[in-house]
Amino acid sequence: MDDVIIIGGSFAGLAAALQLGRARRKVTVLDTGLRRNRFAGRSHGVLGHDHKPPSDIWAEARQQLARYPTIRLFNTRADSVSGAIDDFSVLTSGGESLRARRLILSYGVVDQMPDVPGYAESWGSSVIPCSYCDGFEVADQHWGLVWSGPQSMNQVRLFHDWTDNLTVFADGHDITPEIRADLTARQAPLVDGRIIGVARHGSHGATIKLDTGLEVAVDILFAHPRTKPSASLHDSLGLATVNTPTGIALKTDERRETSMPGIYAAGDLANPGIPSVTTATWQGAMAGIFAQQSMLV
Repeated sequence: MDDVIIIGGSFAGLAAALQLGRARRKVTVLDTGLRRNRFAGRSHGVLGHDHKPPSDIWAEARQQLARYPTIRLFNTRADSVSGAIDDFSVLTSGGESLRARRLILSYGVVDQMPDVPGYAESWGSSVIPCSYCDGFEVADQHWGLVWSGPQSMNQVRLFHDWTDNLTVFADGHDITPEIRADLTARQAPLVDGRIIGVARHGSHGATIKLDTGLEVAVDILFAHPRTKPSASLHDSLGLATVNTPTGIALKTDERRETSMPGIYAAGDLANPGIPSVTTATWQGAMAGIFAQQSMLV
């Protein structure tokens, strides 16, 4: 029996494994290799790894874990989970049955792309979600923002730290007169109509096509599509979730433990509000430490 099985081997999962391996706990990491940020060419704001391809950071982390004899990395999917604290069972897609005293769920989320031609193809280059991740590289250029709800007004305020040239796309949302007046006061033009196409040009630029016939060129388009967990294991376990403006997240306490004793969660699966390599790594490390401490006698 393992001490901990970690389901999801991106940055949160590997950070948890590192802490547990250094504590000489027996750990198995199950990973499909489908990292959420695999579409990004560079990872920014990661101390010591700024501007490095995320695939390189991930590969280097996996190589470093190889020096810990109690960590196993399996390239497989977890199909089902059952059991309770001190005796969890995980069935993999390869038919292998594994057991552990604790579980860490770090299988992340999937961005749900709208059915708009060119949108998915531009994701990670011309269409991006995070100003902290990529804003510096496109500062002072013409930004576009796809309105996704009331929370988008905070993005408008935030973006002014990087650019004064911002166009907001209503994308079919009903924008109140108060918000329209606020956008006008901030010199952020609002373009009505629904987006029906995104034509990428250059390394970041895009032309946004609207159902009104209008086409607007921007240097970068920020968008926040809804997300969904990349697996449904939490549903089968009956774990508590919380609703967020962009999707559901697993509910955890200050020790990263979910509503079921012995199961911890980290990364975008439990923190959709500020997704980044840095926050995922921090949460994963905490989940690993608290899982270890929960097994002390």
